[in-house]
Amino acid sequence: METRQPDISLRAMEPADIDAVYRWENDPEVWVYSAAHQPFSRHALQQFIDECSGVDIYASRQLRLMAEGADGEAVGCVDLYDFDPHHRRAAVGILTDSRMRRRGYGGAMLAAVEAFGREHLCLHQLYAIVGTGNEQSVNLFERAGYAPCGRVKDWLLTGGEWSDAIVYQKIIEK
Repeated sequence: METRQPDISLRAMEPADIDAVYRWENDPEVWVYSAAHQPFSRHALQQFIDECSGVDIYASRQLRLMAEGADGEAVGCVDLYDFDPHHRRAAVGILTDSRMRRRGYGGAMLAAVEAFGREHLCLHQLYAIVGTGNEQSVNLFERAGYAPCGRVKDWLLTGGEWSDAIVYQKIIEK
């Protein structure tokens, strides 16, 4: 039996997102899966949000979008990075608010960013690099139709221990 994904929309970051972004970026449980490894000040995050409002993905090669539910509440964010317009691909990363996990928002965010990438950026493919220990993300990307296409050894250092990562790829141009 297939479950229905919740309705979400993607939008640019706004100053009003500071509380959600502050909570997400300062959650040590998320640091294990991200490039961040220390807390961020509210001031630094406000500057980041301000800078994101004028980002041109073609110049910066990255874009952060907020995902909001039908009620207008931020449920997570999606990052497109390592954007390559010539080869028409980008890496994707997602974060679902800890209060919203296991409700289908991750899959909905991936579907929304795939549509955005295909329709507005003319992307051919998206890819993600996921730590082998991040079972929730491994399951999410595989359920969303991303195919494992490689493994990189000792890619992530967490708590003094090295772990591998899986490269997932999805062709989205149809």
